[in-house]
Amino acid sequence: MIQERDAAVKEAVMRVGQQMLTAAVTAPKAHGDDHIEVFLLSGEEKDVLAKHMLDIYEETGADFFKRDAGNVKASECVVILAAKNEPILLGDCGFCGFENCGKMSAAGANCAFNVTDLGIAIGSAVSVAADNRVDSRVMFSAGKAALRMDFLDPSVRVCYGIPLSATTKSIFYDRDPGSVLVK
Repeated sequence: MIQERDAAVKEAVMRVGQQMLTAAVTAPKAHGDDHIEVFLLSGEEKDVLAKHMLDIYEETGADFFKRDAGNVKASECVVILAAKNEPILLGDCGFCGFENCGKMSAAGANCAFNVTDLGIAIGSAVSVAADNRVDSRVMFSAGKAALRMDFLDPSVRVCYGIPLSATTKSIFYDRDPGSVLVK
């Protein structure tokens, strides 16, 4: 069998994205409670994500949303990692800055353990990309756009996207706001 380079690379990048989801799922979680959501977007859903990023650019004028949308569009897939806002309920720990989980929830804040767990899951996921020599970039902008799509738990307020690419030169560096144009 002869496999053409582009097809082989595409398949490898998708497989790495799946492995990143696995790494995020198996990353340690506070109290053994998993409040992390993981998804892999490709094809049409990835393009919808890029469109939402462009919408945010148009609404806010924040150039990095446009630049990042171009990166997402040029990527093979995007790993989405998010934290549900469900308190771990370790009593009155106060780690979030509030007296207890009830006051934290009433104020609309996030459980610090869930956000910390998300950071650990992101670190585990991107290490898989690096170990497999697949280019990635953690993007707040892609996470914010994902919040506009209808696939995350309603309690999610903290979300990041990690687009993946494998090209001769990484698309995620040398990124001034005008370097990647999206039509």
